[in-house]
Amino acid sequence: MDQDVYLVLDDFGAMGCAWRETNVEDTGLEAVIEDLLEGQYSNPVRIIRFNLAEGWVRDVSEEIAQKLSQRCADRGGELPYSLHQLVEQAARR
Repeated sequence: MDQDVYLVLDDFGAMGCAWRETNVEDTGLEAVIEDLLEGQYSNPVRIIRFNLAEGWVRDVSEEIAQKLSQRCADRGGELPYSLHQLVEQAARR
């Protein structure tokens, strides 16, 4: 499979952090952005992008946080509360 895959590290508080399980069809950029905006993640703290065929992985948390903020602004809506920490962390980098 030669495609970029996005995975989200979600913080479950006292239970700890875990990479969220998801269907292969839901690991593309647009699907992950929509899932984040819809509140499918309780407290996302990191997002990685990787491509096994090409052999690389990158932390794209800052890039995704910017896209989320822009998408909310474009839609005239507010950033969901579950995304505040991710966006604030990205702004500090």
